Amino acid sequence: MAVEFKLPKIAEGVESGDVLEILVSVGDTLELEQEVVELETDKATVFVPSDVEGVITAINCEIGDTIAVGQAILSVEPAAAAAPAPVESAPVAPAPPVPEKPAEVVQEPVAPVAPVEPVAPVPSVAPVVSKPESTPVETASGKKVMVAAGPAIRRFAREVGVDLQTIQGSGEHGRIVREDVLKVVREGSRQGGSSAKPSAGTQSDGYGPIHVEKMPKIRQTIAKKMHESWTTCPRVTNFDDADVTALEEIRQNSKQEYAAGGIKLTSMPFLVKAVAMALKAHPVINASIDLEQGQIIYKDYVNVGIAIDTERGLVVPSLREADKLGIPDVARQLGQMADDVRSGDFSIDDLRGGTFTISNLGAIGGTYSTPIINTPETAILLVGRSRKLPVVVGDEVKIRLMMPLSLSYDHRLIDGGAAARFLNEVIGYLEAPSRLLLAL
Repeated sequence: MAVEFKLPKIAEGVESGDVLEILVSVGDTLELEQEVVELETDKATVFVPSDVEGVITAINCEIGDTIAVGQAILSVEPAAAAAPAPVESAPVAPAPPVPEKPAEVVQEPVAPVAPVEPVAPVPSVAPVVSKPESTPVETASGKKVMVAAGPAIRRFAREVGVDLQTIQGSGEHGRIVREDVLKVVREGSRQGGSSAKPSAGTQSDGYGPIHVEKMPKIRQTIAKKMHESWTTCPRVTNFDDADVTALEEIRQNSKQEYAAGGIKLTSMPFLVKAVAMALKAHPVINASIDLEQGQIIYKDYVNVGIAIDTERGLVVPSLREADKLGIPDVARQLGQMADDVRSGDFSIDDLRGGTFTISNLGAIGGTYSTPIINTPETAILLVGRSRKLPVVVGDEVKIRLMMPLSLSYDHRLIDGGAAARFLNEVIGYLEAPSRLLLAL
């Protein structure tokens, strides 16, 4: 009798997800812990492993469907039910009785019957199914062809509208890599977009052609969070600059040594460490509020969220216990976090537990902005691109490298004076980087 594999609880607070890929087909032999579907939930994509085994008899969802926790994904005939019955040896019929004969009739001797060896039952062995390097993609004719591409590449191709079947991969064994997809996008741009698939839902709004796409789950989540923050959190933003001339000199003198260890040393690890140390000295910035209970919740730990720009939207993983890390550890973990987020190799738990957020606008360009607070946190710091400016130092005007900083904070909890003192503390660390190197 077939059983249903239902979407399990993925993480706290996650109730549903959008199906990005279905990784199995009807008739496949499913193993325990084999990945079944790829789901987009909140800001993370996850692969859902099976907790049943057997032969798949039905797939109860399609790509693009939103499925809820507890909803059936597959119907599976358990392995035990599908196993053939063991072959047993047939019983040997006893020899028929020999009737009594007259004395004059001589009976031929009957040869003894050799005993029949019992036949051992044939065990049911399910074939070993290895996860394919290629993923079947259905063509317009309904025929499935194999496309050699990883989940992150397939997701990227969907987002930029590229048909993977049209690409010859340049990776190992013909595997499609990111540069192959980008090449098609660039060629499509030069040729008016002929190399990319037209977006689904092309139509007109009465003034000209438009195309309509389903809003990705991540963008829906961002929209809800931004609306929540804007409507519940009265925000004020302080703007200031930090003189990072000395810090930049230290960075330049150290970056080759870090690079030899596989670490790219930017100014971001110094900023993260400065913020983490300042949060310890100004606990009200590292707190949240519960108006229903009339409470202020002070966090005795410092987890700094780092806003990372990806093709799918802004993702904010949390750097745990940043105040306890040295500059090399911060730099190493920041690089790993960025790689994991951009490749989609992270979990929902990686996005939780932050107490303060840093957004690096300077990596793209720009100086000041008014960042939206990542509630329930109560403050966020945006850093712009450092630039050389004339600055009065003593009685002289000197050219100094200045880092623009924008601190937004929840005015329900944080007063302007508290915000200014915190920002001054951060600036103090950045302008005297030796304090960061010695900080514990």
